[in-house]
Amino acid sequence: MVTIKSLEEINKMRVAGKVLSRAVKMLKDMCQVGVNCLDLDRAFEEFILANGCTSNFKGYGGFPKTICVSINDQLVHGIPQDRILADGDIVSIDTGCVYQGYHADSAFTKIVGTPKDEKHAILIEVTEKSLELAIEQVKPGTRIGTIGATIQKYVESFGFGVPRDYTGHGIGTEMHEEPYVPNYGTPDTGMRLQSGMVIAIEPMVQMGTFKTKVASDKWTVYSADHSMAAHFEHTILVTDSGSEVLTRYKD
Repeated sequence: MVTIKSLEEINKMRVAGKVLSRAVKMLKDMCQVGVNCLDLDRAFEEFILANGCTSNFKGYGGFPKTICVSINDQLVHGIPQDRILADGDIVSIDTGCVYQGYHADSAFTKIVGTPKDEKHAILIEVTEKSLELAIEQVKPGTRIGTIGATIQKYVESFGFGVPRDYTGHGIGTEMHEEPYVPNYGTPDTGMRLQSGMVIAIEPMVQMGTFKTKVASDKWTVYSADHSMAAHFEHTILVTDSGSEVLTRYKD
């Protein structure tokens, strides 16, 4: 069921989003050559707890950590391991937190050190830009299909693949609520957005195929052809006149 949030609920989601944006900024700064992925997870958990929030990832369906760390050809849902980040690694980190029962969700991708291939930098730029283009579409009356079509058209114009198996989503008292927000679609189709809805838009992009496969850990998702992957996400409130990105970092 799609829910319209009250002002009280929105304010709680604003707090969750603000805390999460600061935690994401911390992780971006920490993602350097020589850093252990377990230290990223530990620092994130300590930060959100110190700021009045709890994890919405840890324990979700049995997931053992507080963030997802997906590296190189891993698209999403990577479990942080005792692994040291190496020069040129493409690191995608998916994060979330809960404040007084209300969720926020955000993700980013970063190249650690020096890119191994200039196309890797283009992949990340295109994925992040597709998110911003999709956010520009968010306002009352916009259909879900238009958001997905905006992402798909831009991403595929660079020859990259848009996976079909994983999508954005509504968010509120649950991390994943209706409606689903695919990264592909047909303009002017699907549900219309309404003021007070909150959605997470999260383009996931692969340099090669759109197909994916799941690792033996039952969590980590790889590109089926092992091409490099990227992932960006924001939690977005639909307002009367447009949108408010609840997880955008502000100094």
